[in-house]
Amino acid sequence: MEKICLLGASGSIGRQTLEVIKEERTSFELVSFSVGHNDKVIEPILKDHPEVESIYLIDEKKALVLANKYPHLKVFSGVNGLKELCEETKATMVVNGLVGFSGLVPSFITLKRNLKLALANKESLVVGGELIDDLLKKGKGKLYPIDSEHSAILKCLLVEDKNVDKLILTASGGAFRKLKKSDLEHVSKEDALRHPTWEMGEKITIDSATMVNKCFEIIEAHYLFSYPYSKIKVLLHDESMIHSLVRYKDGTHRAEISEPDMKNPIRFALFENNYPFETFLAMSYEDFGPYHFQRFCFKRYPLVKWAKKVIEEKGIFGAVLNASNEIAVEAFLKDQIGFLTIDKIINTCMEETQNIVHPNLEVLIEVDAKTRLKARELVEKWSK
Repeated sequence: MEKICLLGASGSIGRQTLEVIKEERTSFELVSFSVGHNDKVIEPILKDHPEVESIYLIDEKKALVLANKYPHLKVFSGVNGLKELCEETKATMVVNGLVGFSGLVPSFITLKRNLKLALANKESLVVGGELIDDLLKKGKGKLYPIDSEHSAILKCLLVEDKNVDKLILTASGGAFRKLKKSDLEHVSKEDALRHPTWEMGEKITIDSATMVNKCFEIIEAHYLFSYPYSKIKVLLHDESMIHSLVRYKDGTHRAEISEPDMKNPIRFALFENNYPFETFLAMSYEDFGPYHFQRFCFKRYPLVKWAKKVIEEKGIFGAVLNASNEIAVEAFLKDQIGFLTIDKIINTCMEETQNIVHPNLEVLIEVDAKTRLKARELVEKWSK
């Protein structure tokens, strides 16, 4: 029986992970979980999973009330509570469904404790890829990707990983995929949140519209599969049915084809890649079915260019990229800045950064904080 610690239980990945655990009760049990401010989900989760031993929520007063009501539970809260939960959980696998920089330290602790990590938190690898990679190379823990694109690539490589020419990440293009760059001056957050094929949280939906999401996934693919930037490309695909492809040197392409449903990669990760799957081989991606594809254009999605810098120069660039994006997206969702200002803030922070090579965790935390301050200043400068 795999004992699960679920981080981000109230989010999109968290809710779907809970569904998978309920569907696979003979294989998994939930022993701990975290929520942010959405504490209304706590009691329903406890009702469904009476085996839970420990939880985390941000609000310390609410945590005290909860601890009094459920004396058998260990309740963590406050600034250091999430870290403490990760350090003390009796889980054998941690599902990191957190959004943003907050997921880095839990991922680091999980692997350092030699536990299994099912990772949906992109930022862990974008910001701390070198640190995570170093832990894995030292034999600390195991990592199983939850992103649909990386889960698909992994399945293709499990079938055949020789003579690979390219890893091809598919991208929907987000809510504005039919608009020109010049049409984006006055789009609203409501427009940006209307993703054409996926149902996701607000932040990742905006990241899909700017294509920062795909920039992050290129960086993830580099660390997950040890391929250089030159071997990773992006292909626009309208239907989100082909989740990614592997192209081989003989010209063939292998792909996973399925409905856009995150429970598929979640289940595959929870079962440590030991779950039935199917891939398809064809001479061209057009041969997989009646789907639509377009070449990826860097001029249309210019933020994706930063993946090359983060992969090839490493250091603190991933931390700067992520922190500036988090602040810019937050400001856009609050109607403080326009959509195109997200680009301006990220570009300014990245262009004005001097790299620090081989940063440790403390340096990355410091860089994150400083970049957020700078990005907030830019929000004020360019606010509506």
